[in-house]
Amino acid sequence: MDKMRMESVDMTAQNIEKIGSLFPNCITETIDENGKGKNVINFELLKQMLSSDVIDGDEAYEFTWVGKKASIVEANKPIRKTLRPCKEESVDWDNTENLYIEGDNLEVLKLLQESYLNKVKMIYIDPPYNTGNDFIYNDDFKMTSEEYAEEISELDEDGNRMFKNTDTNGRFHSDWCSMIYSRLMLARNLLSDDGVIFISIDDNEQANLKKCCEEIFGAQNFVAQLIWERAFSPKNDAKFVSNSHDYVLMFAKNISQYIIGRLPRTAEANARYSNPDNDPRGVWMSSDISVKTYNAECDYPITTPSGRIIEPPAGRCWSLSKKSFLERLQDNRIWFGPDGNSVPRIKRFLTDLKHDGMAPTSIMFFKDVGHSQEGAQEVSKLLNGGYFNGPKPQRLMKRLLTLANLQSDAIVLDFFSGSASMAHAVMSQNAEDSKQIKYIMVQLPENTDKKSEAYKAGYKNICEIGKERIRRAGKKIKEEAPLITQNLDIGFRVLKLDDSNMNEVYYSPDDYSQGFLNQLESNIKEDRTDLDLLFGCLLDWGLPLSLPYSSEQIEGCTVHNYNDGDLIACFDENIPNSVIKEIAKKEPLRAVFRDSGFASSSSKINVGEIFKLMAPDTTVKVI
Repeated sequence: MDKMRMESVDMTAQNIEKIGSLFPNCITETIDENGKGKNVINFELLKQMLSSDVIDGDEAYEFTWVGKKASIVEANKPIRKTLRPCKEESVDWDNTENLYIEGDNLEVLKLLQESYLNKVKMIYIDPPYNTGNDFIYNDDFKMTSEEYAEEISELDEDGNRMFKNTDTNGRFHSDWCSMIYSRLMLARNLLSDDGVIFISIDDNEQANLKKCCEEIFGAQNFVAQLIWERAFSPKNDAKFVSNSHDYVLMFAKNISQYIIGRLPRTAEANARYSNPDNDPRGVWMSSDISVKTYNAECDYPITTPSGRIIEPPAGRCWSLSKKSFLERLQDNRIWFGPDGNSVPRIKRFLTDLKHDGMAPTSIMFFKDVGHSQEGAQEVSKLLNGGYFNGPKPQRLMKRLLTLANLQSDAIVLDFFSGSASMAHAVMSQNAEDSKQIKYIMVQLPENTDKKSEAYKAGYKNICEIGKERIRRAGKKIKEEAPLITQNLDIGFRVLKLDDSNMNEVYYSPDDYSQGFLNQLESNIKEDRTDLDLLFGCLLDWGLPLSLPYSSEQIEGCTVHNYNDGDLIACFDENIPNSVIKEIAKKEPLRAVFRDSGFASSSSKINVGEIFKLMAPDTTVKVI
């Protein structure tokens, strides 16, 4: 039986494999820092294979900064971390399909690469805007020297390096670009082919963010740069111009497969349609039939019903050929005004519209999607205090959910979730539309200031604010509409980022003497539960983390059944063959056991033989 990897996917190795499938002659071998062989790319040979497309010299369009290469390396680097379930902080753990994950979003995104590859329909993030005084992160790649680190870094309570990106930093924009670039690289992998990402930003990094997105998602997949009117009144104390807007950048994974969601038609829009001639086809509006682009075929006189002869305006012609005009005239699709003497216009019926809804506009006015104060008031009212700065209003979040064009089984990811505005919006939208859209919230448990109102109210970190908002928001939604929310999922599973479940010897047994290994009872850390191990296996095997599971006792052994046989696990020691046979009878897709759960190598071999006989299609592994 194979051992499970129990670390995040190695993106570099995957990319080398992809290149090798195209150019196998460009793959060679070398020795890594541990003296072990590994595959690498012969770039000189790859250049020869792509000789006509390789850039030589410096004359090429590119966007770069100090630390860009390091950020790419960091995104591809595997980690030995896991997500540990926290049932006591969750809501409706057994039934919910929503996730709330606490931890550094870069590492969390790495862990989600296999479980949610190409499965997320919409991503929304509201990252730090890099204003010069509000940005803290702990990525390793931002430092290029010990001196620089010593000068500006500090350690948090867990010993992780923290960094406040002030505008006095010589790499003010570079550090921000490195931070966002690596995360967007990983985020793109999670998007479905018809998926879309929305990113809130202001003028500080808007230009750099767009360039990063054009590289990662492709300039051809740019959808729009939405403008959100976040302020409803000017600030008279502004130094130059009172800034009333933020941006929401919008990129598709593959724009040829993305279909934008359209807005509901408004009464104002429908009021533009009428039926003054009682046309049986219903209400219509008229539009000009002259165009600027001149075509001699479309330059002809038109006689009105009243006998007036009308030529196209100077420098213009009609949009229809004479034949097409006569066909529409015969079909009563030309309007000459109530007196039959006006310049002809073409009738466009409401029923002829290609789409049911209205095309969204690039400007989102606060009257339609809310403003920043509205977002703050929503949180303050729900939590009985203003414990979070700058939450986005629900109406804005719902507008983006609409544009994403989500079906009922869609997954929405927010890996800068803050106060969990998006989770709140998803629940609210599900209630209104009777859908079951699922969310994944990811937030670093950044400590609140001890002098802040949030801290005094008991919220020691941002995650506590977000989780409590979801709890209260879900309860409120159900209370306000009990008849239509009976099946509404207002729960969430809390998972917390932590070090691997496995002792270091699991990964590098060669570094330890046999005598030491014999002293070890297990390669699993002592504080880890069966549930910890189960979710570690889900990540390793690339299974979603929100599916139902059950446990049962078989001859005193605890057997976990995830999603009705997708994976069956037993982490007990000294598992008898009779229990192994009972598990094999269920014919699961996957089965996993402790490596130390078998008394000897022969016992382990025997397990393999049992599955070959009783469940030959089951993949069996050990940890």
